[in-house]
Amino acid sequence: MKISLSRSSILTALVIAILLSTLPGAIGRLVRTGNPYLLTQQFFADILARLSGTGRLRFILQPMAAALLGIRDGKKDSQVGCPPFLLALMYHREHRSDLLRSAFASVRDLVAIAIILDVISQFLIFREVYPGAALVLGPVLIAVPYSISRALANRITWRRSQRGPVIRPS
Repeated sequence: MKISLSRSSILTALVIAILLSTLPGAIGRLVRTGNPYLLTQQFFADILARLSGTGRLRFILQPMAAALLGIRDGKKDSQVGCPPFLLALMYHREHRSDLLRSAFASVRDLVAIAIILDVISQFLIFREVYPGAALVLGPVLIAVPYSISRALANRITWRRSQRGPVIRPS
């Protein structure tokens, strides 16, 4: 029997394995200290430590990659006549599932990599891993720039197409 695995399924399996391996330590730490860590003052202080420590380049590269994917998808949305991404998610129920499906397909590998890199950077900086923080911070680094750039690219592409050709004087 031949099993065929895609890159996405391998990344997903890797993320799940990494997060499951860190769960016992996180649960033990929660039981010992009573501190959930996620969205606490220490969580936000540690984000600042991540910005200046090992792996800080990912805070530039990951959002930039997400923005580029958003621009690509926003242009596609505009060409097929979809409203801007964020507006369509909020107000156009008929487009919502297709937009979410295409967004997930575009960024799933990037989100998986973001989670893995967050776990690695937590270990390198703090010598501890907080799986909940990796599940929040990794996707946020991707979702926010992706959503904004997809909506803006759609709007800019649509406006340019409405203007018609630009005639330049000789």
